[in-house]
Amino acid sequence: MRVTELNGPPSLGPLYARAAAGAALATSGIAGGGGHELPARELVRCGVPVERDHLADYALACGFGIGGALPLTYPHVLAFPLQVVLMADRSFPLPLPGLVHLANRITAHRAITPAETLDLRVHADRFVAHPKGAQVDLVAQVSAGGETVWEGRSTYLSRGADAPADAVSPDEGTGTDIAEPPTPTGTGAATWKVAGDTGRRYAAASGDVNPIHLHPLTARAMGFPRAIAHGMWTAARAVAALQGRIPDAATYDVVFRKPLLLPSTVELVTERSGTDWGLAVRSAKKPEKVHLAGRVTSAG
Repeated sequence: MRVTELNGPPSLGPLYARAAAGAALATSGIAGGGGHELPARELVRCGVPVERDHLADYALACGFGIGGALPLTYPHVLAFPLQVVLMADRSFPLPLPGLVHLANRITAHRAITPAETLDLRVHADRFVAHPKGAQVDLVAQVSAGGETVWEGRSTYLSRGADAPADAVSPDEGTGTDIAEPPTPTGTGAATWKVAGDTGRRYAAASGDVNPIHLHPLTARAMGFPRAIAHGMWTAARAVAALQGRIPDAATYDVVFRKPLLLPSTVELVTERSGTDWGLAVRSAKKPEKVHLAGRVTSAG
């Protein structure tokens, strides 16, 4: 695998704009699409410090308390820009605009302090068929002092796309699928009014400026009636409610179901079993409408 080291954080706005332009040209037939297989490429950033202001902005946007170890989901926003570099490249087989985040797995091997300097590595994995198109995983690894301290796997769907004919399907595959967590039911543990500007506030804190999250007009251009919350904001907001009650070494699996339209009122439902937690985020008006199902388990 070819390794490319980046000297600084990528700027995501131009990457999204370039990807959108490329997708429009490909749709019109003026330019070709991406390749037919995943690029054998790993992107690396070394010696990345945790910027205290950025961490504070993220914690505020997602409901985490400030102080102590990094939030479980925070390393995702450090690695995500490198993933976008991969997905925005013309060699990537699926178009970045319109990719749907299906599921996410995070494993923290120990607590990470804000004083640590981190090394980030990302690559793409498992370009396979999906009943509605094709899916791909973006894999991230975070190390400190040569020790792997955090890992993440994000699964994305491209509707209507084709996977290689010899690709292993998710049902048969390698055991790396993110299993559907059980959905807790019962009385909500908390009710949140999710404001209409939540997508813009999370984008400012995370760098994820995908247009479907920013404004009703840009969301409608991608087929949504209005802007939708980032899946990773929903995942972060849910696990923030458990801060201080989950182990430092933990695996957090989430599956994203119905888009969370902005603004909305939602409920968090939790269910505890020893040190493990099940959780769900559902509509407060229609409890059968589940936006996220997740599970936190000990990784120790």
